[in-house]
Amino acid sequence: MPQEQYTHRSTMQTSEGPQVYKVGIYGWRKRCLYFFVLLLMILILVNLAMTIWILKVMNFTIDGMGNLRITEKGLKLEGDSEFLKPLYAKEIRSRPGNPLYFQSARNVTVNILNEKTKVLTRLVTGPQAVEAHSQKFEVKTLSGKLLFSADDNEVVVGAERLRVLGAEGTVFPKSIETPNVRADPFKELRLESPTRALVMEAPKGIEINAEAGSLKATCRTELRLESKDGEITLNSAKIKLPNLPQGSSSSAGSRQKIYELCVCPNGRLFLSQAGTSSTCQINTSVCL
Repeated sequence: MPQEQYTHRSTMQTSEGPQVYKVGIYGWRKRCLYFFVLLLMILILVNLAMTIWILKVMNFTIDGMGNLRITEKGLKLEGDSEFLKPLYAKEIRSRPGNPLYFQSARNVTVNILNEKTKVLTRLVTGPQAVEAHSQKFEVKTLSGKLLFSADDNEVVVGAERLRVLGAEGTVFPKSIETPNVRADPFKELRLESPTRALVMEAPKGIEINAEAGSLKATCRTELRLESKDGEITLNSAKIKLPNLPQGSSSSAGSRQKIYELCVCPNGRLFLSQAGTSSTCQINTSVCL
């Protein structure tokens, strides 16, 4: 550069003065930026306060949340709990000394599944009934003694005594097999068939015993005591057969109170006034 040009450029810069270029945001842009920064800080503080409040209300701790506690043995719930979806657990139990409640607005169903997710056993408790679906149902004591069992073939009652408290008693549409039928102490035992016959059979004999009361057998048509190979014994100090027909007396003036028990060929019993000899043949007209 020639010496004259350099001297002229320096003289122009000195006469005009140095030029300053401003770098940054000024004016209304700067005020908007500060406003947005302040608003962001307020939102951060509100968010932090809400988070702390939620943690306080929900009772978040290191061990769990609310009534839910995480322990070494699993999850621990304190108080009432509600599950909106299925719950899968290996074991559900209450605290020692406290009962365990299952509450539902409709049914409570417990299913036992196999490896192919097929239902093997189902227990349904509803407002109308309690249903158990399984191949066999058993009720046992703590010692393992069988109290009750039921399957497709039979129903077994293993208790020493079966008590029926219904006012109408027990109805058996078909046969019943039992070694002993007895009533409670100071109660009467009634075996009744209102519309059909009552049959009692035993291979080695039937014993009917009333130690502290009387024995009464009533039927509408006929009562039959039959022994094919043995005998029928009536062992009592006094045997009464009331309402037996009486044969006409052979002597018109006889008023004696002694009678003879007679049997017709058809098995009918009647009374005939006793005489020096049998008077049954004289009063055979009763058998007609």
